Amino acid sequence: RFSINGNFSPITSYKAEIDLSDEGVTKMLDAYVRMEPTDWFIFTIGQQKIPFGTDNLRSPHLLYFANRSFVGKQLASGLRDVGATVLLRNIKTVPFDFQAGIYNGDGLYNQQDWQNSMNYAFRLEVFPVKNMEISLNYNSIKPETIRMNLFDVGAYIDIENLHVEGEYIYKTYENGVFPATQSLSTFAAYDIWMNQPFLQKITPLLRFDQMTDNNKGMPDENNSYPVNDIAGKRLTGGVTFSLAKPFLNDIRLNYEKYFYAEGVENKDDKLVLEFVVRF
Repeated sequence: RFSINGNFSPITSYKAEIDLSDEGVTKMLDAYVRMEPTDWFIFTIGQQKIPFGTDNLRSPHLLYFANRSFVGKQLASGLRDVGATVLLRNIKTVPFDFQAGIYNGDGLYNQQDWQNSMNYAFRLEVFPVKNMEISLNYNSIKPETIRMNLFDVGAYIDIENLHVEGEYIYKTYENGVFPATQSLSTFAAYDIWMNQPFLQKITPLLRFDQMTDNNKGMPDENNSYPVNDIAGKRLTGGVTFSLAKPFLNDIRLNYEKYFYAEGVENKDDKLVLEFVVRF
């Protein structure tokens, strides 16, 4: 990925980001202008990531694992759109961020037609104590003829070197054309600081996630709604080696073990080695 960002004025900034190879395809990701006249109000307009979920909002270099969870990939994947988002921030008593946005619903690459049906998103993040976050999220989308509503709750806490996190999504379909989809992800990561010239820390990780059958809101040729993502469970273990600055440079080694219902062939178990460099 390649991105640029900067400021037009003391209260106005911009960002443009492009993915040079998303499974072999070049894609424009972000292209927006952001206005921040005060420390409690931010307005963003343009092509942007929709404020929904926890795993979904992390950039690839901030992920804990080589592959996103079912929550972040199968249910909240590709949540970028053209629209406007308002963020309200409170830093007193119980700090929180509240975001609300409206989007055109055609995603990133279909901007030719004016829309009569919009997409909506809301996100509330509460920080009750230091190093802890609880989030409540809502996203209403209509990719074709039916509207789908996604409800998400997430939480994480950092206790010294230990990070523990969980996220749950409940997804409903208009007119009951498909059974509600549910997905859960939980994981823990522990930082072992090395303080060596070329190795800052080693982080063992363990994640469990699962999901029920999922449909992406697209009917087939028979106007029925098939299963796009089959129900399953997954256990992921791994270790991340974080190399020293000035580059954010990680080596992630993960093994993913999948579990499906009886009679479903499993071809998905994999060992993943990933190098991450950001500068």
